[in-house]
Amino acid sequence: MKNIFIINGAQKFAHSGGKFNESLTNWTKEVITELGFNIRFTDINDEFDTTQEVENYKWADIIIYHTPIWWFQVPNRLKLYIDEVFTVGHNNGMYASDGRSRVNPSINYGTGGLMHGKKYLVTSTWNAPEEAFTLEGEFFNQTSVDEGVLFGFHRMNDFLGLTKLEGMHFYDLEKNGSLERVENYKKLYKAHLTHQLSH
Repeated sequence: MKNIFIINGAQKFAHSGGKFNESLTNWTKEVITELGFNIRFTDINDEFDTTQEVENYKWADIIIYHTPIWWFQVPNRLKLYIDEVFTVGHNNGMYASDGRSRVNPSINYGTGGLMHGKKYLVTSTWNAPEEAFTLEGEFFNQTSVDEGVLFGFHRMNDFLGLTKLEGMHFYDLEKNGSLERVENYKKLYKAHLTHQLSH
């Protein structure tokens, strides 16, 4: 039986209420429950205990992050969570060092993670339409979310030794977030997550 740790990174701030990421989190819980796996859950809007959060990472076989993208980065509260929790995770089951030795400090950077054998999956939500990433001449210069805005996020998880599962990105949710599109996203996501968690 797998242990799944879900982090809802949808900070409530200004006009952002985090409703779609809340729905994503609930869909994730439904899939995990249907598969009979164990769940732990953190909402970054709540107060958190860094020691307990490190234990959640260590307990999990798979960590699932749900995050909106604000100004081409994760929300500041999620970044605070990462900074504080990962600091407590140093030499405490998450990572030992940056992986280098003083003998040859030019190589092996990023190999000091302690979470090998565990996996992670990230979803992101966007105001931008998918075409902004795929069409020539559009804003993101045909650079995907994973190779662009989330590149550092993926490196961060690899630094811990985690293996990437294929995530999913949700586009054009402010100007084109119709009930029909959301329902279609729900079906696609639940099927995608079921496939990722079952293999």
